[in-house]
Amino acid sequence: MSSEDKDIPQNTQELTTFVQNLLQQMQQRFQDMSDAIIQRIDDMGSRIDELEKSIGDLMLQAGIEESTAITDGT
Repeated sequence: MSSEDKDIPQNTQELTTFVQNLLQQMQQRFQDMSDAIIQRIDDMGSRIDELEKSIGDLMLQAGIEESTAITDGT
């Protein structure tokens, strides 16, 4: 038997175990990817909040009120 042959399930119990392990691995990979995506979205949200605050601060320094800028479309 070659090393490849011993990785191939030989009966229904081995096949069931193999498929369950494969599904668990896939589920873990999807969970890891999902966690990474959520973390990136959270980071982007924080960066957007910081950007909005910086823009507001700059507008205050320039003497522009936010309501005027929004109304004028600038």
